[in-house]
Amino acid sequence: MSEINQWEYRVLTIGTFFKGVKDADLEAILNQMGEEGWEVVAFRTIENSNQAQLVAKRPLDRTARRWRSMP
Repeated sequence: MSEINQWEYRVLTIGTFFKGVKDADLEAILNQMGEEGWEVVAFRTIENSNQAQLVAKRPLDRTARRWRSMP
C-alpha cells in the first residue's frame, strides 16, 4: 500500500502596511520558495493594507517529520 502524503505548510506575509511589495521583489520571493521546494497554494490580500499573504506547502521529509515529533 502506498504511503499517505504528508505536508508541511508555510504562511508568509509580504509588503508593509504603507507600502506594498514590488513585482520584482515578489518574483524573487516566489523563486526562492520554489528553489526550497515550496509550492504556493493560496494568495490573498489583507484588507485595508498593502500586505498580502502566501500559503505554501511542500512534502514533509523524514528529517522534518522527526524534528516536529520531538517534545
